[in-house]
Amino acid sequence: MTPPARRLADALTVSRAFLGLPLLLALGAGQAGWGWGLLLLGGFSDWADGWLARRAGGGSVWGARLDPLTDKILVCAPLLWLAREGSLPLWAVWLLLARELLISGWRAGQASGAPASAAGKAKTVLQFAALLLLLWPPGWPLASGLRSLGWWLFWPSLLLALSSAAGYLRGPQPASSA
Repeated sequence: MTPPARRLADALTVSRAFLGLPLLLALGAGQAGWGWGLLLLGGFSDWADGWLARRAGGGSVWGARLDPLTDKILVCAPLLWLAREGSLPLWAVWLLLARELLISGWRAGQASGAPASAAGKAKTVLQFAALLLLLWPPGWPLASGLRSLGWWLFWPSLLLALSSAAGYLRGPQPASSA
């Protein structure tokens, strides 16, 4: 029987996939606060489903494969909107999206779904932080400074994304015999 915590973790993963479209619609309709809240909710659900899966003794193989894809849906929506608005250069967003598609395809071909590396997890946290700051609604306190900070955090998140992709594709390195 599947532990209830694992079922809840999988349900959170699935629900996160459905946040991308409302997030994009909220941003497109000028509802920055709603968009920001949906992204925050998605980030929280990502943390919560991982915590629940670990509490249940590990996630399901299905959840391990679906989790990174739902993360991509959630992250792609604001990235594309920020590129459309000119807040981020389109070439940087396309480079990041290409990385995400490449690694998602690579992970799908792995028997275990290829668990996220430490660098991949750090990239996700930094990326969410950068996006939350970039999407900070203009009417909220400290908007200009926080949005600027988000712009500056985006660049290390992009470098970490590319570096972690190289690590995934390179695979585990054999231990040195020396």
